[in-house]
Amino acid sequence: MDLLPPLLHALDDALQLEGRAQRFNLDTPLLGALPELDSMGAVALVSHLEQQFGVVFDDADLHAQTFATVGSLLTLVQQALNPVD
Repeated sequence: MDLLPPLLHALDDALQLEGRAQRFNLDTPLLGALPELDSMGAVALVSHLEQQFGVVFDDADLHAQTFATVGSLLTLVQQALNPVD
């Protein structure tokens, strides 16, 4: 399953980007580049991703690097969906 389209949809919804995220790619910077991704935006985004993908993120995995780019955020989702035992 290609997780990028639903991830971009989640970014649009959670941060109210009005469709701008649909033009993002894996290298698109997020944290520091999107004014909407402040502390409250990050909380809204994490909550939205958890609901959309049916996962719960470990707090230890939620740090600045996680939100650096679309690709790093996608990696977080992939790891939550496919945990390594």
